[in-house]
Amino acid sequence: MALASAGNSPSVFDLKSATLTLVALVVKSPRLPELAEQLRQRLGPSTEFFNQDPVLIDLAQIQDSPEEIDFRGLIELMRSYSMVPVAVRGGSAVQMAAAQAVGLCEVPPQEGPPPSRTTAAAAPAPARPASVMVVDRPLRSGQQVYAKGSDLVILALVNHGAEVIADGSIHVYAPLRGKAIAGATGDVNARIFTTCMEPELISIAGIYQTTDPPLPVEVRGKSAQVRLDGDTLIIEPIKA
Repeated sequence: MALASAGNSPSVFDLKSATLTLVALVVKSPRLPELAEQLRQRLGPSTEFFNQDPVLIDLAQIQDSPEEIDFRGLIELMRSYSMVPVAVRGGSAVQMAAAQAVGLCEVPPQEGPPPSRTTAAAAPAPARPASVMVVDRPLRSGQQVYAKGSDLVILALVNHGAEVIADGSIHVYAPLRGKAIAGATGDVNARIFTTCMEPELISIAGIYQTTDPPLPVEVRGKSAQVRLDGDTLIIEPIKA
């Protein structure tokens, strides 16, 4: 019986490069109870906002800590908020080995040390994105738009369950009801603007806030902006 050679067999897979947008959880304490409490305070009782988003664990700020990190407990905690931890970066050799032992892959650290909030505030403002991505169609639940290296302008409704991401600022000239993540690569000067502020989640430069409990009445459903003040997200009305 003749056997088909490997060269004549139809290909059943391809290997291609892929770009994946990851949320980074920047860990500032190795103590799991502290992290759990602050996640509870910031994200509230809901555990569905991240919708199985892949997440990178950034250890750069605790790489010199002598305390052991409970990676299994950390992964379990993140999964309870519908995050899917897939990778780790910035840790010491011991930390990275422990992370890899529980199945996390290693990602090369960012070039240069991450600036502190104080340094970032005192330094000259980074160059604004040179281009703008414009979206003029409604975004349904499950859809994601990422404006890499640019601002993002959306001229239609962002529904619940949709996600808009930009390395720069986000402008939504319609109701914003999904997730909005500005300054995705760390731009602390990025902002979020909308003519109808009703988001599920907002984020600037890695600082997240859900809207459960609801936003204050002075901004809910109205023209408003989100900016970063230190480690705090400020949501305020846009005055005509």
